[in-house]
Parts: sequence; C-alpha cells; structure tokens
Amino acid sequence: MNYTHAVGEKSTVKITIDFSEEEWKDAISKAYLKTRGKYSVPGFRKGKAPQPVLENYYGKGVFFEEAFNYLYSQHYFSILEKEKENFTAVGEPELSVGDMTEGKGVTLIADVPVKPEVKIASYKGLKIKKYEYNVTDADVEAEVKKLLERDAAEVEVKDRAAKNGDKVNIDFSGSVDGEKFAGGTAEEYDLVLGSGSFIPGFEEQVVGLKVGDKKDITVRFPDDYQAENLKGKEAVFAIKMNKITEKQLPELNDEFVKAHAGADTVDEYKDKTREKLLKQAENRSRDETENSIVEEICKGAAAEIPDAMVESEIDRMVQDFSYRLMYQGIKLEEYLKYLGQSMKEFRAQFVSQATPRVLQQLVIEKIVKDENITATDKEVDEKIAEQAKSVDKTAEEYKKTIDPRQVDYIKNDLIITKLFDFLKANNELYSDEKTEKPAAKKPAAKSASSKTEASKTTAEKKPAAKATAAKKPATKKED
Repeated sequence: MNYTHAVGEKSTVKITIDFSEEEWKDAISKAYLKTRGKYSVPGFRKGKAPQPVLENYYGKGVFFEEAFNYLYSQHYFSILEKEKENFTAVGEPELSVGDMTEGKGVTLIADVPVKPEVKIASYKGLKIKKYEYNVTDADVEAEVKKLLERDAAEVEVKDRAAKNGDKVNIDFSGSVDGEKFAGGTAEEYDLVLGSGSFIPGFEEQVVGLKVGDKKDITVRFPDDYQAENLKGKEAVFAIKMNKITEKQLPELNDEFVKAHAGADTVDEYKDKTREKLLKQAENRSRDETENSIVEEICKGAAAEIPDAMVESEIDRMVQDFSYRLMYQGIKLEEYLKYLGQSMKEFRAQFVSQATPRVLQQLVIEKIVKDENITATDKEVDEKIAEQAKSVDKTAEEYKKTIDPRQVDYIKNDLIITKLFDFLKANNELYSDEKTEKPAAKKPAAKSASSKTEASKTTAEKKPAAKATAAKKPATKKED
C-alpha cells in the first residue's frame, strides 16, 4: 500500500491510497469469508458456496464493497496517525474509488475535512472591555424573597381581580383569521402573571379578570416567532378565568432561617447570601470579560471552517438543548412538534451561532499552541490534592475514585486559566461606569475546552408552556 495526500478546497485533504493487485485480492478473500453466509446458490448449502461460484452467480463485484470497507478500516486511521503533524481530521471522509484496472490493483480516494489554519491579526495590545458587577442590598433582599417564596402558602383569592404575581388557572382558545391553530388551546392551564411565559401582550390582558370572567384578548405574534405559520400574525384568544391564587410569605425570623437556610440568625443568613452573590458576581465578571477578550480577538481572525466542524458544533448544541428540555420533562421531539418544525429547520437556527463558536475555539487553540501554554504534572497534582482535601481524602485516595478523563479536564482547566491570565496581562482592559447589563453570554469557544459552560443559544430557551400561544419566541436574538 502506498498513499499520497494533497491540500483540497475548503480545509480538506485528499488522500489517495493505492493498493496492489495482491492486496486487493486478499481484501476480496477476506470479504468473501466475512459475508459468504448471506448468499445462497442452488446446489450448495447457504454459506458453503466457493468464492468463484458466488462471483459467477452474483457478479464479479459482489464482494467489492466489503473489500473496500476492509481496506479502509485497516489503513485509513493509521494514515491519519502518521500524518497527525501535518493535518487533523475533523469529520468523516468522503470516499470514492479511483483506478480499478484489471490486474493493477485499486485506488481508494478519501476527501477528508481537516482542522483549518487560523490567521489572527493580533491577540496582544488590544483595547478590550471588561465587566465588573457589584452586589447591592437589593440583590440580597431579592434572594431573601426567593427563600420566603419557596415556603410560601398558596391561598385562593375570590374577592378581587388578578394582578401580577398571582397564579391563575385559565382556559384559552386561540385563533388566527377565525381559524384555530395547533397548540393554541388549553384548559385549566396554570400561569403566573408577570412571568413573561406567554407571548407579549397576553399576560397583561389577563390582569384585571376576576374568577368566572370571560374575555377575548388580541395579541400579535412576534415577527421572529418560531412557528412559521404564526410569525407576525394577529391572534384572538378567548379567555376564561377559573381560579386565582396568591402567595402568602412566611415571617423572616431566626427560627425560619434555622429551619430553611442553615443559619442561626437572619443577619448570618444575609451575610452568607451576600458572600454567595459576591462569588457569583466575580464569576460572572470573569466569564463575560473572557468572552469579551475572545470576541475582540476573533474580529481580526479568519479560518476556512469546513462544514463538518460546524455540523459537529450544531450536534453539541442540539444535544445540550435536548438535555435542558429533559430536565423540564419534555422530549425534543415533542418540542419540535409544538413548534411545527422539522429537525432540519431546528438545526438551521444554530448555524449562525455555531460558526463563530468554532472560530473562537480554533483561535484559543492556536494561541495556546503559539505561546506554548502548558500545565505541568506538578500543577495537575497540586490541583488534584486541592480537590481531594475538599472531600476529606488524600490525593492518592481521590485519584482512585475519579474518572481518568477528569485528570485531562483538570489539566485543560489549568491551561485555559493560564491563557486568559496571559491575555489579560497583554491587553488593555477598560470598564465603563455601568455595573449591570442584560444577561450575558459565556465564552462559546470555551465550551469544549474550559471550566465554563458554553453560552445558551436563543433556541435553547425553554418553552413556557406546551400550548403554542404560550411559548416565547425561540429565535429572538440575545443582547
């Protein structure tokens, strides 16, 4: 066997593998031995007919496909290993057959998508925005309210109209141009007013209804609504108010926090809550600043990204979204049915996000390589010892309990931390006076290689209700 490789279009490499006549005959013989049990020939027990008989009966090419599969599996991956310094495959190859001249062997051609070369204009000396977040007394009080609400009693209300914060039970039936649409009808549906679960304008018009009231409300589906047949359409919903409940919060005192928050006093609970929020603010500041750094560098970066890498990233994003739905008790297939979307249409939503995420990952890998950023065994061991101490184990005991992949994760985590320490030190970071902004994205490029989770895509927003009318736009762009 001999092979050559040449650079192809759009980050592909064409590998041409030539097999001698002897290698080809041997592959056909192995294919015969593996598959002969599938074939029957009159006069022979199934699987017992000689190779020449089967070739004569079914055609000379009866074993060609299996023979090519054998040659591919035996040689393709070893070629990738030999050429790993020259290119890295990032997807399945497109296979074709070249020369098959009788008596001269065969040629197998593999067009392989490979990791592209990345060109970065600069990753030093840039002016990059950093994010800083403070924790206010109002933030602490909001956490206190959440704690109280978890133990709040729901009390039915009959003597007043519904207001924001109430949980209402309603029947609704929606129609567009007088025709009801799939998913637009539900009975005895529980909705928290002001939660933003339904499309804009819906909940606002339910506010003010009393138990037993009926009302037709008019709303307009957003132009970027996920269901194509409803985008921008005006809809009328017939509403009936069945029930209104409100929350009655318990009293915040030392006894309550002892029972529900693991603190001896209210002041101690608030102090612990502030510490927790400060840590979250610190993490948010770090994540958004690092995301800002990567995005700024990527403005001056370019790579000819093969479709295989984009599709792989979409696979990860769809899988991640599927897991999120599972936590809500919803299957992806059900979700798509509610949207009226095919899997192909759903995946198409991720393309614009997947491509820059791949570029960001490639940029990170290139800088790590160019700057020779590594993590030593000693540093990894120290991190393992630190984690072991947190669970009251020795490093040796802890190593026996963790998955070997966890060691790779720790090493990668150290490398990414060093990378961003390097980038922060070699660029000018500035902050404006604002300490808050809309919910921010975490570095998408770090999804496969760092301690932080990839940013959630807008298509990953959970459905607020199973009724189509109740779901917020899944395609609304993030800030």
